[in-house]
Amino acid sequence: MSIITQAQVEQYDRDGCLVVEGLVSPAEVEELRADAVRLCRGDYPCENLPPVAAGVSDEEATGRYLCLHQVHHLSPVMLGGVKHAGIAGVLSQIISPDVKCMQSMLFLKPPGFPGQAWHQDEIYIPTRDRSLCGAWIALDDATVENGCLWVLPGSQRLGDLYPQHDHGRPEEFDFAQESYGFDDAAEVPVECGAGAVVFFNGYLLHRSRKNRSGRFRRVLVNHYMSAHSLLPWHNPREGERMATADYRGVIMVAGEDPYAWKGYVEETGVWVRSFDPKALVTA
Repeated sequence: MSIITQAQVEQYDRDGCLVVEGLVSPAEVEELRADAVRLCRGDYPCENLPPVAAGVSDEEATGRYLCLHQVHHLSPVMLGGVKHAGIAGVLSQIISPDVKCMQSMLFLKPPGFPGQAWHQDEIYIPTRDRSLCGAWIALDDATVENGCLWVLPGSQRLGDLYPQHDHGRPEEFDFAQESYGFDDAAEVPVECGAGAVVFFNGYLLHRSRKNRSGRFRRVLVNHYMSAHSLLPWHNPREGERMATADYRGVIMVAGEDPYAWKGYVEETGVWVRSFDPKALVTA
């Protein structure tokens, strides 16, 4: 069943970005928000997310983290976000009938926390057919003030991967390098309401700025690609060529996996990105 119109499919192809408002229901948003608190309080057994004392407020517990990577390895609620039927339906229209997920990222982005400089997701997650797509689930209203996504529409079309360098702006962006060598005058903010999902191509240039508001900007970002494309995310195993390298810690969300015969790797790790705004204050 089609979730979006043909005009929206064409918009995604043209601009590399599509916003679908209300795709995730208010009840689902609230469930993901509550689970984000459980993760940050250490309610799930995880070495990188130790339990916090009962007297610590939810806001304080959550305010320690910029982002938690691969939360679907730990939380069945976040796994449900990865497999969300509406998101899977849109992906089957804009990517392929057969779609797999390899990454989830829970951005908490408390007040004062930085954004990420210009980049392309394909730099970090290499695909072979340009099918990489991020699904950016807004768990709060995303605005310019609290650090919404900014995109450069159409920058995905040529399939160029731009070089990167240190940005030198730690007060605005996190530690990740910045892509450069292009004109960013046509960038636009992607403001949207809680429950909206922003779909964006892996080659699309995008960034976010510092959260200058007094509230969190929580987002669950999952990355997907065609199941027909191999995923050389890690170095080849001994005796294997790069051309046949295929990361198998993936989750199928739509259709069939043509490489199911290879089996799957069950992973449990969660990687934490913390940030201390006080570290930027100098005497």
